[in-house]
Amino acid sequence: MSELRFEGVSVRYGGHRHGLTAVDTVDLTVPEGRVVGLVGESGSGKSTLARAAVGLIPLTGGRILLGGQSVRRRRSRPPLQMVFQDPSSSLDPRMTIGDSIAEAVPRGRPGRRAEVIRLLELVGLSGDRARLYPAQLSGGQCQRVALARALAGDPRVIIADEITSALDVSIQGAVLNLVRDVQRELGLSVLFISHDLAVVRYVSDFIAVMYLGRIVEYGPADQVLARPRHPYTRELLAAVSEPVDPGDLDPALRAVADTEPADPHHPPPGCRYHPRCPMGPAVLDDRDICREHEPVPQGHPHLAACHFAAER
Repeated sequence: MSELRFEGVSVRYGGHRHGLTAVDTVDLTVPEGRVVGLVGESGSGKSTLARAAVGLIPLTGGRILLGGQSVRRRRSRPPLQMVFQDPSSSLDPRMTIGDSIAEAVPRGRPGRRAEVIRLLELVGLSGDRARLYPAQLSGGQCQRVALARALAGDPRVIIADEITSALDVSIQGAVLNLVRDVQRELGLSVLFISHDLAVVRYVSDFIAVMYLGRIVEYGPADQVLARPRHPYTRELLAAVSEPVDPGDLDPALRAVADTEPADPHHPPPGCRYHPRCPMGPAVLDDRDICREHEPVPQGHPHLAACHFAAER
């Protein structure tokens, strides 16, 4: 089983008075053999959730399960690997890429060099690149090496954290195609993280939308993209379509559009999105419930944490 599940996961930095809850009681499932795209603006908690999954950050609450077992209780290295945004953070510039990949191959396995060549070819690089150093490769090639290194540990789940954001647009498509091809060939479960919904929609079977540490919408990608139920998801979709001239908006909607995101150290009560919501109390006088009560996710399999999700 390679289902990755987050149950009530919370991650907090700092103390009680001056700390920050970056991830707040998140429930999220990455089904076996599928790709879940996790999207949200910077500071929403996406990368913190990813790092918690691979053990780089301790949990404050909740648990993370892989195949029904806690990833924290596994005695051996869990079959869960992460590919970072900047490959230079995971590739030693003093090692050849062949040595970097070989280092991640489980010890005792015969034919490690042959395995390195196989992995390089799997990610679209020729085996003779094994003798090169990271500085001799392009950014897109280094990201392919980082993926090969992650695959060297025979993972069942890959977490890809903003792996295309530092690449040229011309290279992004090739890397996205590679991720999708490798996922299908190996039957991997993938949590694909990005701030760009246009990128997430290209590779995902399911989409989860995160705002100020919480999941506000989750469902099959085609449903979330065609019929978004949360106002924040609609805002993200609008950002990748034709921009709207603020002068064409109603004054109340214009004021909401100009509102800055809430301070994550002091999130607003009730629905955390309500100060920016075009359906909320800043625009409609009868929506005090948004200020006073936190919405509970509604719907199946398409969930939305909005009091008025049915009024799309």
